[in-house]
Amino acid sequence: HRSKIRLPEMTSSKGGAPPMWTKFMVSGVAGVSGWMFVHPFDVLKVRMQVNQTQVSAMTTMGKIYTTEGIPGLYSGLSAAVTRQLTYTTMRLGLYEVIRDSIAAGASDIPFHLKLGCGLTAGATAATICCPVEVSLVRMQADGNRAPADRRNYKHAFDAMIRVAREEGIATLWRGVVPTVTRGAVVSTTQLATYDQAKSIIKSFGVSEGIPLHLSSSLVSGFVYCFTSLPLDICKTRMQDQKPGPDGKLPYRSVGQALVAIPKNEGVLALWKGFGPYFCRGGGHTVGMFIFAEQYKKMVKSYYA
Repeated sequence: HRSKIRLPEMTSSKGGAPPMWTKFMVSGVAGVSGWMFVHPFDVLKVRMQVNQTQVSAMTTMGKIYTTEGIPGLYSGLSAAVTRQLTYTTMRLGLYEVIRDSIAAGASDIPFHLKLGCGLTAGATAATICCPVEVSLVRMQADGNRAPADRRNYKHAFDAMIRVAREEGIATLWRGVVPTVTRGAVVSTTQLATYDQAKSIIKSFGVSEGIPLHLSSSLVSGFVYCFTSLPLDICKTRMQDQKPGPDGKLPYRSVGQALVAIPKNEGVLALWKGFGPYFCRGGGHTVGMFIFAEQYKKMVKSYYA
């Protein structure tokens, strides 16, 4: 007689409520799903930001396509996917956990508390995931350099290992201040604004569904892109920079970069690449939230 091994059933101890880990799983999968459509815009955005001359998005796109082909538009994809599976998983998952903990069963919480949830989740995730961010920026910007100056990282983990070995572990957290500041701003504006936009739009009688999720995510995407782009430009410049002939780095801090960039290139340089940035940020926001809502629906149905 053989004894049968009974496997544990995937049920929640909360009477049908999905377990906490599903919040993080849904966040990561939704982040990757939404990102696959907008990665070329992120490459375009980075190339425009590291270029200190006035150049249009179409010119930059044409140069990438001519010199590197279609693969050039997907440079750094491994780092981008790694970023979604770490940073996005953590910030969206933490936001929901913190928000639900504060709500304590209530259907909604005040907007200022949503902002606080986004701030905490974004800053925490950005601090931990800064090495992935450094790898992503460097891999995407590499094609902008002369062939002799390119770093030629094979993938995200190769980039992190080489950076630590060649430049020191601290370099993996270069630009951590603008990265964390931007992460806090992005999560505060993107996540809190999406939640609040949903509440307001639903008050006009719009029920749960794609139209509600689409309109809420468009509002969220625009607000977050406009407020975070100056910090994103500072982050990109600081993470991609090399010492000058005098051995000094051109950008030493966020404040100094926020002053130096408009001083040398004009105020609008802080919003350089807004078009591709919105296509990237707004597009990812829309895709991420729509996928997340559908995945949440599937998870709730499974645990019901």
